[in-house]
Amino acid sequence: MADMWFTVLGPVRVWRSGAEVDLGAPQQRAVLALLLARAGHPVSLTEIVDVLWGESPPATAVNAVHRSLGLLRRALEPGLTNRDPGRWLVRSGGGYRLAVGADTVDLLKFRTLLGQARTDATLFRGALDLWQGPAASTIAAEIRSRPVFSALDREYEAAARAAADAALAAGLPGLVLAAVERAADRAALDESLQARLMLLLAATGQQAAALHRFDKVRASLHDDLGIDPGPELTAARARVLRPAMQPAGSTERPVAQLPPDPSSFTGRRPQLAALSLLTGDVLTSDLLTGDASPSTVAISGPAGAGKTTLAVHWAHQVADRYPDGQLYLDLHGFSPAGQVMDPAEAAARLLESLGVPPHRVPAGLDARAALLRTELAGRRMLVLLDNARDTAQVRPLLPGTGTCLVLVTSRDRLAGLIASDGATPITLGGFTPDEARHLLTRRLGTARTTADPGSVDEIISRCDGLPLALAIVAARAAAHPHLPMRDLAAGLRRERTVPAWSYHALTATAARLFRLLGLHPGADIPVAAAASLAGAGRVRPLLGELVRAGLLAEPVPGRFAFHDVLRSYATELAHTVEPDPDRSAATARLRDHYLHTAHRAALLLAPGRDPVTLAAPEPGTTPEPLTDQDRAMAWCTAEHRTLQALLDRGDDLHTWQLAWTLDPFQRRLGRVHDRVATRRTALTAAERLADPAVLARTHRDLGHALTGADRQAEARAHFTCALDGYADLGDLVGQATVERGIGATYTGSGQYDKTLQHCLRAEELYRAAGHRPGIAQALNEIGSMHAKLGEFRLALPRCEQALALFRALGDRPGEAACLAGLGGIHHGLGDHARAIEHYQQTVDLWVTVGDRGEEAATLIRLGDVHDDAGEPDAAGTAWRAARSILREAGRPTAEIEARLHG
Repeated sequence: MADMWFTVLGPVRVWRSGAEVDLGAPQQRAVLALLLARAGHPVSLTEIVDVLWGESPPATAVNAVHRSLGLLRRALEPGLTNRDPGRWLVRSGGGYRLAVGADTVDLLKFRTLLGQARTDATLFRGALDLWQGPAASTIAAEIRSRPVFSALDREYEAAARAAADAALAAGLPGLVLAAVERAADRAALDESLQARLMLLLAATGQQAAALHRFDKVRASLHDDLGIDPGPELTAARARVLRPAMQPAGSTERPVAQLPPDPSSFTGRRPQLAALSLLTGDVLTSDLLTGDASPSTVAISGPAGAGKTTLAVHWAHQVADRYPDGQLYLDLHGFSPAGQVMDPAEAAARLLESLGVPPHRVPAGLDARAALLRTELAGRRMLVLLDNARDTAQVRPLLPGTGTCLVLVTSRDRLAGLIASDGATPITLGGFTPDEARHLLTRRLGTARTTADPGSVDEIISRCDGLPLALAIVAARAAAHPHLPMRDLAAGLRRERTVPAWSYHALTATAARLFRLLGLHPGADIPVAAAASLAGAGRVRPLLGELVRAGLLAEPVPGRFAFHDVLRSYATELAHTVEPDPDRSAATARLRDHYLHTAHRAALLLAPGRDPVTLAAPEPGTTPEPLTDQDRAMAWCTAEHRTLQALLDRGDDLHTWQLAWTLDPFQRRLGRVHDRVATRRTALTAAERLADPAVLARTHRDLGHALTGADRQAEARAHFTCALDGYADLGDLVGQATVERGIGATYTGSGQYDKTLQHCLRAEELYRAAGHRPGIAQALNEIGSMHAKLGEFRLALPRCEQALALFRALGDRPGEAACLAGLGGIHHGLGDHARAIEHYQQTVDLWVTVGDRGEEAATLIRLGDVHDDAGEPDAAGTAWRAARSILREAGRPTAEIEARLHG
């Protein structure tokens, strides 16, 4: 077999044994380009004719194609007769195909390298280097403009974006810089790609070049399209400027996540002295220059020894030495509820705390850990990783340089962290007798502890000097000021443990609540959930009794938490003391509390969404009465980990319904990976339920989640399953909704023509079903696609029709979204006055609806139009209003700062 090499990623060329093959006339080269673009798949005669001549083929078109194919065959294999089957150009599937593989054509080799690059980012550069120009660049421009070739160019641009993301996440920006720069030069108006190039340039120390790139793209956008840079490009500029902006008085506040400094802290003088000595050494060495090696302190000891208390107290003492802020994360390493935090989730939460938007957090632990090191590089921060399971949980979360100080607490000695990562060990045991006596004296007063020193010594001994046990005794003694110390000591003699002694002193109703709280899977519990768990209307007095007994804490008003030791004890009692029927009923009430409250939150966050029908909650369940979107978001944020934990704790219907309720919250926050994982759990439950309608709906929802995670091919596979399911059910509305979902999978890669086709199909189906809300959505999306294709005149009537429908239906969020689209269309048409009018109406509607996030986003666009219209004062007013909203919500404002100070 001849040594052949075909190229279509640039000029269309063929080499045989190192010598270039003469491909003959331009028409033959165009036919070959199409066959190569189809990468080994059959191409029909009809498609070849369509690509060569479009809608006006000559009468001799088919004969001309056959002639070109014959000449091409002989060019590829000289000496081949018409009767010979041939090796390369073969008949297949009623058409023709090139029998090529990844070893013979650049396109397939490119795709193979991309697939491998998911686990080895260095392969991105090799894939991108295969491109020698626009796809099929040597064929006629009219033919090269066909979608089959422009799709290849978009594939190249998508690969460049993925390469940039991978390189930034891996901390290797120089790896693909040149290749991404070439891609960006060929796609001058691709703002997403240009933004990534700016970040690569900045990450390699070329801030000036990054800013020059921004100015160049801004000029091109203005001259060619009459628009300003969008949010992604503007945000990239702000990120490049961030080091320079902060000294000038940036409004971004340092992260400050440390829990409150324990007011009752006592003892631990030797450990504090060792810690202070360590900190002093770090600060007087290389911390200020950034040349120090990573500094990590591992505080270990048994449960109840006060590791977290020591770490938090000392962190507050030195926090001012870390001006870029403090991060705190409870890793739940020894949680009895089985909620040990996965290192990948921990990395994602730290990245979000550092201001990385959730949708920009990569999938996979290695990529997240690399991005975390990049984000921490150069920052002077204190990081407290509390309650770690072991070294494996912690190591991916460590910074790469010594400008940060990391405190880790664990029951494990973390020997690997000490031996391999140079962590300084601090070991805690029980208090010394003097420290323990001092703690009791501070809590109970000198008179009480000196009146019976022998009993105090016995109490300290029976508590093993552990601060948690001593605190529980002190709480009991403080609640009963007339109880002699000898009686407290005698009570401890009769019980196995201090928690048991304190538990048996509770009232019966408080003791029952203590047991039931052990069934709750979250880190803490609000009053309303505790009431549902107990099946009682008033539980706050009982929670207060548990707090006074030292068995429960109230770290923030209205939320109650166990120490892990006490949680383990409560869980043990729940399974050994609480009767099985009572325990099952409490679990059912807890499940229904979260399901019904989450369902209410989902309807508030996505009011146009088709609801699911829930069964009535169990008697005694009191779901929280959420009344607006802000309360819904706050509740979901506080309860997200508990909701995730409950996913696997109910029957399949409950699991599927709970997953449905989580989707709007995860979508709003951009938690793309959580959303995919949740929908996969729902799909497993739906498959066991074997309900065709539920299964179709779940495939559809998973398709949407995968689309948001930029996994378009996988999304289309699930959408296809949903489409088949809805077709079998005869559900036209379901089919229409899926068609819109399939269309959305093409939008991210700029294939707006394909998106438009599916939206048009959705409109037909909605009209056949008489589904007016769907018709409105489809019309709005059709208009949006026309606008993205630059067809503003076609977009305008579609969106105006959609607006009339939304108003007739009373769909205020739909009306607002449509008005925003019309604002963009008029902006694109150069009609600034109409654009401003529509954007202002949009802002007013979002205020009415109560969606502050959308209000801020629209104000930014309103300011952009004012700025483009030469009205800087009005632009500044709109941008400052948006900034105020984002600050109130604790969200980044760098994008707006760049506009205000750019």
